[in-house]
This record gives sequence, C-alpha cells and structure tokens, in this order.
Amino acid sequence: MHTSYEVAIIGAGSMGMAAGYYLAKRGVKTLLIDSFDPPHSLGSHHGDTRIIRHAYGEGRQYVPLALRAQELWKELEQEAGVHLFENTGVLCVGSPESTFLPEVIASAQAYSLPLDVLDADEVMRRWPGIALPEGYRASFEPTSGVLYSEQCIRAFRKLAVEAGATLVVNTPVESIDVAAQGAVIQAGGNRYAADKLIVSAGGWLGKLAGACGLSLPVKPTRKTVGWFQADEQLYHPGHFPAFSVNLAGGESYYGFPNFGGQGVKIGRHDLGQPSDPDQLNREFGIYEEDEGDVRRFAECFLPQAAGPLLQGKVCIYTFTPDEHFILDRHPEHAHVLLVGGTSGHGFKFASAIGEVLADLSTTGASKHDLSLFRIGRFAQS
Repeated sequence: MHTSYEVAIIGAGSMGMAAGYYLAKRGVKTLLIDSFDPPHSLGSHHGDTRIIRHAYGEGRQYVPLALRAQELWKELEQEAGVHLFENTGVLCVGSPESTFLPEVIASAQAYSLPLDVLDADEVMRRWPGIALPEGYRASFEPTSGVLYSEQCIRAFRKLAVEAGATLVVNTPVESIDVAAQGAVIQAGGNRYAADKLIVSAGGWLGKLAGACGLSLPVKPTRKTVGWFQADEQLYHPGHFPAFSVNLAGGESYYGFPNFGGQGVKIGRHDLGQPSDPDQLNREFGIYEEDEGDVRRFAECFLPQAAGPLLQGKVCIYTFTPDEHFILDRHPEHAHVLLVGGTSGHGFKFASAIGEVLADLSTTGASKHDLSLFRIGRFAQS
C-alpha cells in the first residue's frame, strides 16, 4: 500500500500528537505514526502528572511559549470536555548558590507575572510539610500548577482523529527516504508518502534524525520517579503546591502533592543513566538510586512524605548539551522539521509546540522566537 499525505508525523507522543491535532483541525491531510499506542509507558509522557510553570528558570525566552501553552491547554480542556489542569501553584526553591531561582524571579519581572518571593521561614510557615535549610529562598507562582499528562494526550488523540487525522500505532518506522520534494516512510510493510515530514520521536529522535541523514547530539537517559506514602492533610493538592528544589552542589528535584491518596510523587531532574531507548531497563529498583535519591531528598525536605514507597516508574529524558530544545528545519531539507531533546522540561510546552509545528508546516513561519532551539548552535559550539 502506498498512501500520500500533506504532512506525516513520526512520533505521536506529546508534541507529535498535538501537532497532528492542530494540522487536522486546519484541514491538512495528516498522518501520525508511532511505534507504540499513545499514551503509553515506554517514552516520556507517562506517570500521570507534569508541572507547568510560566516564570522560567531555564531562560526568559521560554515565557511567551509557556503562556501560549497554558492558553491552549485551557482550550483543549473545553474542546475535549476533560479536566486537564490543576491550579496547585508551583513553588521553586533554591539554595543560596542557586542560579535557577534568580532567573525565575527575573523572568517574572520581565513579563509582569504574579510571583511571591519567600524566605525559608515564610515557606515553612505557609506549608508545614516542607523543611528548608537556613539561607534557602523560594518563589511561589499562584497561577501555574499541574497537567494530567496522559489525559492531555488522550484528548489530543481523540480530537485529531475526529478532525480527520490518520493514526497508525504499534508500527515502528523501518526507513525514511527524504527527497527534494517530500519523504517516503516505510513502516509495517506499508509505504507512506508525504509532502512534509515532522520527526517528533522523543528518545528515538537521534536514531530517526540519522535515518534522515542528520546527526544530533541528543542523549536518551533513564530516569525514575517514586510515589511515597504521605500525611494526606499536609500534602493535599488543595493546599500544597507542585514544587522544584535546586540544592547546593547542583542536585535538582521536583514533585507533586498527594493526588487522590496515591502519594507524593518525587523525581530527580539531574543525573540518570544514558541508555539506548530500545535497550532501556524499565524495571524500577534495579539501581539503588532509583528509590534512594528521592527518598533521601524526601527525608530531608519533606519529612512527612517519606513513608513507604507506593510505586515507582521509569521514563526517558532526552538531553541536549545545553538542555534547550531542538525545534528546527533539517539544514538540507526545509520540508523536514525536527523537534525533541527537551531535556526533562518539555511536556508543559507540548500544546504550544504542536501549534508551532502546524504553523511552520502550513505558513512557513511562527509568531514565536525560536532562535534558542536552532540545530545550528551545536555546530557552532
């Protein structure tokens, strides 16, 4: 079988599924193809929840994209009739040496975002479940919170298919032939031709970019999160925020309140084991640090949330050298777009990046400043 499309998307996870929806909604004949059946537990979008924050410690250039993403998540909630966002607020904590927290504060000032700046005593008075060392500071952003990640992908999937997108699941791509005027994808014994191609494959971005003749410095990395039994009164999402904590020495942790009695969820943002996504060991607990790192953090900073481990899960981060995203055209094939390398902080932007990919595929331009995400920065470094 040989079927032709205007746009083919390889990788129908968070950003790919969003792009498929926005393209199909515009009447574009769209193909979405995925090795698995999204949402699934083999990539980077599972584990129930993701933080969305607007004041951004990773750089002020992200703020307009985060604000647009929040608008689009609200629209998706309304269109799908599904609850996707929980307004818990987000607490960002930093050691006296932290460079992350000052950038959060500066980005809030630059864009007039609501943000409370607090010392350690103020944080502990406001949220008794937190213990902070002397000298630590924090910011609290009341308008941000938590996205239900798998629900978000289900909503995009449902609406994309209803708008006319073709979704092919459980079908790994076998080859990609990029020509001057389009691309042909071989998958599951079928050939799919497309005028334009979007590669949005998460941990598999490097492999699929290679199939398009491009080498990208992305590093898939095995990461874990754990849910711990916690004092439900202290850590209830009605009065306890999502959080990130940057420690002295560079360690970085993040977490979520106790949703539905499932426990306080905690993950470590830095470190992890570099892994081939096709060989990654998805058994939680094979390394001591799977539970050990986050438990030690909980015992120190969230002592009433350091109870028995209720569950643990494994996912993938895909790091770039500077931990900024890749979102750009193939340097030799302008009709091929590549997105990924989101380095553990990309899900919140999926709605906005999906819209950007749809814009670039249809009008050739985006209203957002995408210069931070250019592929050429690696060649120049």
